[in-house]
Amino acid sequence: MPDAWLPADFEHPLLVPLTDGVHLRPIRPDDTDIDMVAVMGSQPMLWEKYGEAWGWPPADMTPEADRADLDRHAREMVTHESFNYAIMPTDEGAIYGCVYIDPPSDSSAAVGPVAEVSWWVVADAPAGLADAVAAFVPRWLGERWPFVEVRYPFGEVG
Repeated sequence: MPDAWLPADFEHPLLVPLTDGVHLRPIRPDDTDIDMVAVMGSQPMLWEKYGEAWGWPPADMTPEADRADLDRHAREMVTHESFNYAIMPTDEGAIYGCVYIDPPSDSSAAVGPVAEVSWWVVADAPAGLADAVAAFVPRWLGERWPFVEVRYPFGEVG
């Protein structure tokens, strides 16, 4: 199944510099403590954005449920089913947000891989980070990923 979405020889990036002192890397189950702070601190905004489509994040999400989610994301990245990159400072002591890269939810007639991409940034992220993410992600996907089309179903790019 993953080979149907991405080329078999594609290697996803493991550490991606974003701005001075901030990078992206695949999220891991060991990030649960800092992920809980970021997600639950942004829960109303995230629910407004993703709640209807994903049912996430529930207001009563537990650390155990979050860890299970992060474990699933980590496994899906290994098999190239989908990708969840944490936006983090160099010391990796916090999560400033996440970037999701998924196969399309509908069957696409495009010849080649298509992605549905979304991201979020916590309200108390460093000044300018949300704009930096918005400028960086589409360029990064175009330069480093094998997609013939990138869709933004949650409106990040118009």
